[in-house]
Amino acid sequence: MANPIKKLFGEIAIYGVSSIVGRLLNYLLVPLYTYVFVNPADYGVVSELYAWVAFLIVILTFGMETAFFKFLQNEKDKASVFSTSFSALFALNSLFFFLILVFNENIAGFMLYENHGEYIIMLGAIVGIDAICALPLAQLRAEEKAKKFSIIQLSSIAVNIVLNLVFLLVYFNPKNPDEGVFYIFVANLLASSVKLLFLSKSFSKIAAIDWNLLKRMIFYSFPLAIAGFAGIINETLDRILLKQILFNPGNPSSLEQAEAQVGIYSASYKLAMLVTILLQAYRYAAEPFFFNQMKNENRNKIYSQIMNVFIAVVCVVFLLVTLNIDVFKYFIQNEAYWVGLKVVPILLMANIFLGIYFNQSIWYKLSGKTQFGAYIALTGAFLTVVINVLCIPKYGYMACAWATLIVYFVQMVLSYMLGQKYYPIPYNLKKVVLYIGLSLLLYALSPYLRMDNYTWNFIIQNCLLVIFVVMVYVLEWKRRPIL
Repeated sequence: MANPIKKLFGEIAIYGVSSIVGRLLNYLLVPLYTYVFVNPADYGVVSELYAWVAFLIVILTFGMETAFFKFLQNEKDKASVFSTSFSALFALNSLFFFLILVFNENIAGFMLYENHGEYIIMLGAIVGIDAICALPLAQLRAEEKAKKFSIIQLSSIAVNIVLNLVFLLVYFNPKNPDEGVFYIFVANLLASSVKLLFLSKSFSKIAAIDWNLLKRMIFYSFPLAIAGFAGIINETLDRILLKQILFNPGNPSSLEQAEAQVGIYSASYKLAMLVTILLQAYRYAAEPFFFNQMKNENRNKIYSQIMNVFIAVVCVVFLLVTLNIDVFKYFIQNEAYWVGLKVVPILLMANIFLGIYFNQSIWYKLSGKTQFGAYIALTGAFLTVVINVLCIPKYGYMACAWATLIVYFVQMVLSYMLGQKYYPIPYNLKKVVLYIGLSLLLYALSPYLRMDNYTWNFIIQNCLLVIFVVMVYVLEWKRRPIL
């Protein structure tokens, strides 16, 4: 029998083509945006609007991807599982876009984008298309058609990047930043439409909904939707709150200052998202893999080993970025944004905790106790709102970074404690503490080893990284190979 862990990481490698490579290609847009938007406030507008996109996607997919994977394992009529979930999402997103068309000006005013209803219409179209495409893409993952999945995702990403380059470097007038925002949304809308074209055959599967099946799927996915909603609050609400809290209606210039804070924070956040990129590729492959291991008698051992390797890999990324921040900062083209680099280590560690939490979350998905996912995420959402509301007025975007770290740490601990009670998996806590603790220790040690000579400083800093990698190799592969 093929090694299941080797199979998982093989699929991660394929999904990584579309997720890791694709996200890295999208990363090229950050130097572009920070180059064309000289004022961080203009980039702040783009960042905040995309925070809303991420926020709405979670609501409009309603946890149906996970429900689809779950019911695909149990239902005899596989076609009905897809057609029912897909038809429901199509109807929901059609209603959403209709409301956007009717109320776009009102929504624009609420979001402090007066007279820019076109932003809201394009935002709604992008979100609607991406949400509708979520189920056909999930079906490709369930059928283990990772290559086709990658081709579709990469094609969309390539169109987005090419159009951004053409629009912003050829047609964009820097004296009119609103024009740049418009071009970015047009590029994204056309790129999302590429996915729609690739997956157009799925529309033939829109059929009469099996209402009994849909009721059961909603019952299963509703807590996941709540968890996803709360989770995206943790992930994106800080940028929205940052602008809304720092804006003073009595001082019109404060709007630009607030948007500048959002722009600076968002640019630095992108560097911390290198861990998130790995997590995204991992999640595409891991979720169906975890469900497929449900009947494997060694599943708990496999889950534990996967956790060890995952933590080791993301800690390597943490050290790679933090020890070489003097190199990575040039990824942000405009020095006006560099003041925000101090949030990068905080956010990188926060995303490590998020990755661990995702690994642990399999316990409530496998056991069917998805309500606990909602409870944990709602706890995190509550903390996110409270910490940001209380601390942003005094500390600005630093409050956002620390709130993210605290929330993901609390969620990780809560998930572990509940998981050990209801669906115990014997994770190796000693290794978890060792990997995270050593990476933090090496990072804390690095300033004391810095030298004025750039070459020697680069070598010494990366020797710390090598020490960590060698230790992981000895503990995970040399002593007990798992791949």
